Amino acid sequence: MSRNALIVGINQYRHLSPLKAPAVDAEAIAQRLERDSDFRVMRIPEVAPEGKPSVGQQTVVSLAQLEDALIQLFKPEGNQYPDTALLYFSGHGLWKEKGIAEGYLATSDTNPSARFYGLSLTWLRRLLEESPVRQQIIWLDCYHSGALLDFAEADPGDRGRGRDRCFIAASRNFELAYEDLGSDHSVRTRALLEGLEPGRLGDRWATNLSLTDFITETLKRELQTPICNNSGEPINLTRRWQAAAETTTPVATTGICPYKGLSYFDWNSDDPNYFYGRQALTDELLDHVRTDNFLAITGASGSGKSSVLRAGLLHQLQQGRRIGGSDRWDIRLFLPGDNPCQNLAAAFIDGGISHIERAEQQGKAEALIKEGADGLRRLVQTTASPRVVLVVDQFEEVFTLCQDAAERAHFFATLLGALDSCGDKLCLILAMRADFVGRCFEQDYSGLAQQ
Repeated sequence: MSRNALIVGINQYRHLSPLKAPAVDAEAIAQRLERDSDFRVMRIPEVAPEGKPSVGQQTVVSLAQLEDALIQLFKPEGNQYPDTALLYFSGHGLWKEKGIAEGYLATSDTNPSARFYGLSLTWLRRLLEESPVRQQIIWLDCYHSGALLDFAEADPGDRGRGRDRCFIAASRNFELAYEDLGSDHSVRTRALLEGLEPGRLGDRWATNLSLTDFITETLKRELQTPICNNSGEPINLTRRWQAAAETTTPVATTGICPYKGLSYFDWNSDDPNYFYGRQALTDELLDHVRTDNFLAITGASGSGKSSVLRAGLLHQLQQGRRIGGSDRWDIRLFLPGDNPCQNLAAAFIDGGISHIERAEQQGKAEALIKEGADGLRRLVQTTASPRVVLVVDQFEEVFTLCQDAAERAHFFATLLGALDSCGDKLCLILAMRADFVGRCFEQDYSGLAQQ
């Protein structure tokens, strides 16, 4: 397996303020990969005093140099491309607001006055989407002055060919870079280096999943938390090569039957460990939740909708590995039953409380749901979590079990009205049998069919 890494740290700029940290940070990342991984490392800019390569602190990098190196890394001519490609960039980031807003990675020849901004993040995303490289790793640590960069421009998610990807990006005000930390490295690069420390996990590989877990937890109190997104299968990054001799451990019998028959794989501590074969679909659902606030999962009866919803999507959201920070989201799952409004209210009752407290919360929630969309909005807005994920499994029960047409209409109006008024604070997920999709078109139902 061939694994190549391009490490870029740009200190020198002709028309922007010079920086001190990028070359130092980039060299630390390069040395970590050379020492604790099997990546072949290329540095830009590279100097080699006494024959030892390092990231140049006084050397300039042109846009042409950076573009050529990225093309060689991710989309070289012919069929000689690596199995894994890693890009680390530290330097200025720019945000062009006039006309079509767009983000850039600034090279030394960047000149905003001449409308020359550097490497387009949109161009980088398209390169990644078209790249034949199976495992792609992007780490961007940008300095900015003014508006923050929109790194969604550069993140391909799971678009393009089937790929394993790790995307970590952050920007911060360059004037505060050295005030963050009493060391040679920025806060974010230090977290990256510590997350890649092989001894932290014993003899196991540090992967993109363990890395993003570590970074998210370490930097959760930072004002500008990084974007950490993963898709596809785990990617091995670093490990301790002088590992202790392997010992054979007998396989313990858990007593758990991994075959569910007609039952679904649930959202709990056991079932996700035995849920296989729906990785691509789970990644697609995660991408929808990452970028939108409404998702409908439909399929034939027995096709596995509830399993991929619960053991796939909800499990990954709870882990917080594929979408940075999703482990802090408040997930509320319920079935409509014959009284969907009452069950919606019950979804907002906290667990582990007394019967008296439960009755009080149920009464308050039901009163708010009776108010309709505004009441649900208030329930959502009072939640301390940054996002509420409201999940309605077996949504067809609204038609099969609920016999009250007025309650059904109120239920739809409450859900969809709150969805419009809550913005990104609320994400609504429905799972429904495909043969009931047509029922959503029978009436207006507050725009359900249009969703």
